[in-house]
Amino acid sequence: MNIEDKFTELKTRNEGALIAYICAGDPTPDDTVAIVHALVRGGADVIELGLPFSDPIADGPTIQASIERALDAGMNPDIFFDLAHSLDVSVPLVVMTYYNIIFKRGLERFVRDCVKSGISGIIVPDLPVEESDGLATHCRTHGVDLIFLIAPTTYPERMGKIADRGSGFIYLVARIGVTGARDDIAESTLSLIDLVRGTTQTTTPLAVGFGISTPDQASAIIKAGADGVIVGSAFVNIIADRVNVPERIEELTRELKSAVL
Repeated sequence: MNIEDKFTELKTRNEGALIAYICAGDPTPDDTVAIVHALVRGGADVIELGLPFSDPIADGPTIQASIERALDAGMNPDIFFDLAHSLDVSVPLVVMTYYNIIFKRGLERFVRDCVKSGISGIIVPDLPVEESDGLATHCRTHGVDLIFLIAPTTYPERMGKIADRGSGFIYLVARIGVTGARDDIAESTLSLIDLVRGTTQTTTPLAVGFGISTPDQASAIIKAGADGVIVGSAFVNIIADRVNVPERIEELTRELKSAVL
């Protein structure tokens, strides 16, 4: 199932999407397999797999530590794509990584590897929409969604460019700064949802990430008009703790999914 089909299915059931981020290879590739299946059992609608990069400029301390653990365990693009191919899950997979890795591997090769391994979408936080023509062309050719980010500081005219170029879903950054769990939802996050809808008139789903970690926060985001929420650091904290990880991951996923129904 691709991302568009998943969001269409959820819309018919009047459900928000729960998109779960983990870093592939943290703490080991075998652990990642078990964690992904726990997320699916708990009700995650899309799995976002981080392909670790040594300079993750969009990520806060929690996910930076996760990336370091994965790199120390030997994770690299070859192992990543083999791991993704082995998962055999019924939900869409998305890769989140940085442009240096994609450029080094070769744009078309990277996209082809996504297709072969069952990955439906690509998120590249450090790729501006204005510089994305090459990767976007290969994504369109091979049917892979290229997902762009819109931040609270994005100018309205750029929002239109991003909405026109992106597919799958638009990643709305909940607040200025890097990834990481927060105790509250910024008022600007709620107004950003309305601003993007009004400015772009896009029909592409909107998913909000960066700082969403609790069921109450997830519920508030969906009630504000988003189509999905992206949760990462809350899962990564459980993985870092290394105690009953699959069970606790599944439990948190169920709680978050219940909040977005």
